[in-house]
Amino acid sequence: MSRVGLKPIPLPSGVELRIEDGVSIVKGPKGELRQHLPEGIEIKIEGDVILCSRSSDAPPMRARHGLVRSLVANQVQGVTEGFSKALDIVGVGYRAEAKGRVLNLQLGHSHPIDYKLPDGIEVQTPDPTHILVTGIDKQKVGQVAAEIREFRPPEPYKGKGVRYREEKIRRKAGKVAAKT
Repeated sequence: MSRVGLKPIPLPSGVELRIEDGVSIVKGPKGELRQHLPEGIEIKIEGDVILCSRSSDAPPMRARHGLVRSLVANQVQGVTEGFSKALDIVGVGYRAEAKGRVLNLQLGHSHPIDYKLPDGIEVQTPDPTHILVTGIDKQKVGQVAAEIREFRPPEPYKGKGVRYREEKIRRKAGKVAAKT
């Protein structure tokens, strides 16, 4: 039995959910999100909550039950509150600057990196060493943050690079000079 799939999803006022041809469409104050739903999972609105149920207890259906509930809950949260990921840049001379729909990164390479932002994603740089990625689609926000981090992942000796704000870097000891 899926414990996640059985939890009801609260439907805030101002948010509208409809299912068309196996696609859930959620509209809210921040925008609209669409998500393809696998067959065999049914979504019902009862009052001010959304309930997910499955057609059978087959293992693939049980696995999808919690997944669909999480996807719909993320849609509802995205159109009401949105999602964000914070990145920190560590290193001398490493910096970022948002210029319209382009994020300019200087990360110790021989050239600056211009990262074009996909639709639905906003990037803010409150200061040159902090990046805030925001949007209504949780998957897109995470993917953009991962792509930015991939330009210079944190290294274990000095800790230089782009890291998530809450990420802990396991540090390694450097070489020790030989004693004579």
